[in-house]
Formats: sequence, structure tokens, C-alpha cells
Amino acid sequence: MTEDEILLGIGLTVALAVACQILASRLRIPALILLLPVGFAAGALTDVVHLDKLVGPDFSALVSLAVALILYDAGLGLDLRHLKGSTRSVVARLIVLGVPITWGASLGLVPVLFDVPFAVALMVGVILVVSGPTVVGPLLEYVRPADRVRRILIWEGSLIDPVGAILGALAFQSVLAGGFQAGHGFSVAGFLLSMAVGLIGGAVAAALLWFTLHKLRLGETLGTLAQLAIVIAVSAGCDMVLDDTGLVAAIVAGLTVANFPAFDLPARRSFFETLVQLIIGLLFISISATVTPASVVPVLLPCLALVAALVLVVRPLVAWVSTGRTELSAGERAFIGWMAPRGIVAASTASTFSASLVDEGLDGADKILPVTFLVIVGTVVLYALTAAPVASTLGVVTSTRTRPLLVGGAPWVIELGQSLRAAGLDVLMWAGPQQQRDRIGQAGLELAPGELLATAAAPEAQLEGITAVLLLTDDDDFNALASIMMQDSVEGPVYRIGPPDDTPGAVAPYTGGDILFGRSLLRHSLAARHGQGARFLVQPATETLPAEHDTLFVVRADGRLEPVTETQNVTPREGDTVVLLGPAPAA
Repeated sequence: MTEDEILLGIGLTVALAVACQILASRLRIPALILLLPVGFAAGALTDVVHLDKLVGPDFSALVSLAVALILYDAGLGLDLRHLKGSTRSVVARLIVLGVPITWGASLGLVPVLFDVPFAVALMVGVILVVSGPTVVGPLLEYVRPADRVRRILIWEGSLIDPVGAILGALAFQSVLAGGFQAGHGFSVAGFLLSMAVGLIGGAVAAALLWFTLHKLRLGETLGTLAQLAIVIAVSAGCDMVLDDTGLVAAIVAGLTVANFPAFDLPARRSFFETLVQLIIGLLFISISATVTPASVVPVLLPCLALVAALVLVVRPLVAWVSTGRTELSAGERAFIGWMAPRGIVAASTASTFSASLVDEGLDGADKILPVTFLVIVGTVVLYALTAAPVASTLGVVTSTRTRPLLVGGAPWVIELGQSLRAAGLDVLMWAGPQQQRDRIGQAGLELAPGELLATAAAPEAQLEGITAVLLLTDDDDFNALASIMMQDSVEGPVYRIGPPDDTPGAVAPYTGGDILFGRSLLRHSLAARHGQGARFLVQPATETLPAEHDTLFVVRADGRLEPVTETQNVTPREGDTVVLLGPAPAA
């Protein structure tokens, strides 16, 4: 390639990766649905969108390190406190039982469908056992299933990726050694050794991260650089010892950082998260660009049959076996059986192993990558189109009814919480001072754990079940800062009460965000009006609104909470309920 072609190829690959993710976010679909066909088309129509040719034989090593960063980021979002009871047992079974069942089914189907030798079927089977958080996560965000189901699928996708990658590496070495003949078969000892190397590498990475993040107390920028350097260096070192063990080290490091309080990880990781998203886009574009139309056409129809078998038979069987005798409902078990898209690890391992096996002259090895590519596209498209209606039919979708978290313990905040509960909402409240927490409990309102807001400030934390936050404390700067910190922790909007116009606060007057109730009902004026005897009123929207009452909230007929804000006026409709603030009584 010439210098101009290299520059054009890099620029076009980055532009396509970002454009696909932006468009996917607008369409509310997983970015993978666009990344794979766009990369495939770019690879077929141009000669420059080929990072594998640009990098050369080092492409597979760079892909492995990039996937390690993705898995480390996935590990940061896994809270071990949620891996308990039936969730833990189901996740363990999905991996321990699901991997051999899926692998075995693929071993039986692939030779028949594609007319390839057993060694190729072995590689295709081990590649297809993985799922992945990069595609499962966006699908679940769109569908919004019950929290228990979401946790099970996210944990399975995150943990099965490194296991599948190690199995693939061991199978690959076995094929090279003797075509998986007697005396060269799969080694349990080799698998255990690989896991041991990965665990040791993860422990080393965790120790280095503890030193840099806790002892040195690096800030956001240097803390992010330290994480990148440590994860890449340790993963590379593990891969030098045994192939693909760096993936295990990466996710172990992420799990350790996320679950041990000794780590002082920066609360906002915008650069790290942006980098991971860019890496995902670049990998999918560059890997799918290596798939040629000539390699796809001969395997298209057999791949449809393979996808049908994996989706309709194999995955439901795995889910049925793994979820038996648990407290999961029939609908939850069925939905777990309808969610197993393939993702980035399947694509990266297929790209790495197929190229090497083709160079070794293995018959049928050229079909590994196109088969994997089509299975990824087929499963992602199918699940993306059907996941929402299936979840709705099975009754595992979370209710559209808003569950607000009210932060604050002043008397007017407590009465507002009681009014929202009277309007039919499941209200949760949090306050810092013990006196305020006692008053909330005495009012009969549900009180959130004391560490809730600290959890919400942690990286990639999710306040499960909370779909709106109302920041109503007397500290305007706290409300302003919390509104920024909690944006990514809530599956819904975060609002704050407006500060006085003449507030001396250092943050509140200059921070954006939607202000509750507009400029006419700022914090001090609302509190004063309530202290003078004004009370909240809950009534159907069809009734005539009393004079001199201000509309604060409209609770829609389906339970959605819509507040009046500085930028939004809400119009009640028939079937809605309104929450009003009355005037202070005359002296």
C-alpha cells in the first residue's frame, strides 16, 4: 500500500466505525447490526479498508490486546454482590453445561452442513460457544427485561468469552499438532494451566492497579493511562506464556477493581469508555472487511440452517438444563433460552485461527471466517428483531411505570414522596443525616441503603429498578454535582431542584441539567411556601384544577412520571393523575 492508501484506509475505517455507532444509537439498535454489513461492504468495494493487510501478521496480536481491553471494561461492570443465589448457579451452569452442549451440537452439525473435516468443525464449534457483553448489553438496554434476567445474561456473556477464547486456543494448538488425532487431543491439564496463567496475570494486574490507583492516587487522566498500560502489558505477557490467557487476566483484573473497595478508581472514565467503544467499532469493521463475497455465497444457505439449529434447538436446550430447579419463572427461563447472540470474541478468534489454518493448508479452513461472520450477523439480527416482542409475550419486561428515587429528607420532600406514592408510584427515598432517615422511615416510605449514592458514583454502576432521580436536598452544589455523576447510573432522567438566583454556591448556578418546576418554584421558595402551610394535592386530571395551585407532576395512565421543568410544560390527559402544590393559607 502507498502512504496515501494507508491514510485513506485508516481514516475511512475510523469514520465508518464511529458513523455506524452514532446511527445505531439514533435507531436504538445494537451497533453490531450496522458494523458488520458496513465493514463487509467496505472490504468488498475498496482495497484500503483492510487493517489486516496494513498491520500484516501482527494483526491477530493487536486484536487479542484490543479484546483484552474490552473484557477488562466489561469486568468493571460486574458486581459480585449481584452474583448470588439462583443467579450464581444459573450463570455457572450456563458456562459449565452450555459450553460442551453448544460445542458438541456444532461438532455434529458443521461437518454435515459444510462438508469440512472434523478439525475444522472443532474450530467452528469452539468459536461459536461464546456470546459477549458488547452485543448482549445493547440488546438488553433496548428490551429492558427483569433485573434478574439481565444480570444472568450479562454475567454469562462476560465470563464465557475468556473461557471460549482459551478453549479455542487449545483446540487450535491441538489441530496444528496432529489434526486432533489420538495422542494430540484436547488437554484438560492444558486448559487448567491456561486458567492458572490467566489468574496469576490477573492478580499481578490487580496489584499494579491497586498501587497506581490507591497508593499513588492518580486522577482521571493518569488513572486511565495507568489502567491502559497495565492491562495491555499484563495481557501481552500472559499471551507470550500461553495463547489467549491475557483475556482471562483482563477480566479478572476488571472484576477485582470493581469489587474491592480498596481501589480508588476515578468516578468518571469518559476517555476509557470512549476508547473501548472506538476499539469495538474498529475491530468489527476491520474483521468483517476481511470476509469476501466469494467466500460467503457458498456457505450462505448452510449457515441459515446452522443459525436455526443454534437458536431454536441448542440454546433453548442449554437454558432448560441450566435453569432447572431454580426460582426463575417459566417466562424468565424461556427468555434466557432466546438470547445468545455472538459477538466480538467470536469474530476475533475466527479471524486469528482461520488465517493460520489456511496458511497451514488445512482443507476447509477458509470456511471458518465466513461461517462465523454469517452466524454473528444471523443471530444478532434475529435477536434484535425479536427480543422485545418475545420478552413482552413472556412477561419479563420491566414495567413502564416510573420508580423514582427522591434524594433529600426535608419535610416538604417527605410529603412529596407520600404524594407520589398516593399517585400510584413505587417511591424510594434516600437522605444522608440519620435524623432525616428516621423521619422517612416514620412516614412509611421505603428507605434506600445508606451506601446507595456512593454506589451510583462508581464506574459503570447501575441503580437497578430506579428509572428517575429527583435531587431535592438543601445543598444546591450537591444536587448539581450528583446530577452529573448519576446520569449514567440510572435508566432514566435525573432532575434537580433549582437553586436560588443569588446563591453563593460554587457549582450549582453554572451547571446544566433540567431544573424541576421552573424558575418560579426554586428550592428556597418551595420550602418556604410549604413551611407556611402549603400542601401537595393529588387528583385525577379530569377534575377542575383548583385556583392558585401549581402543577408539579403528571403521572400518566401507564404510570410514567412527567415533571414540569424549566424547559418542559406537561399537559395532562384523560386518565392521568396530577400532583399539585397549593398556596400558603392566609394568615
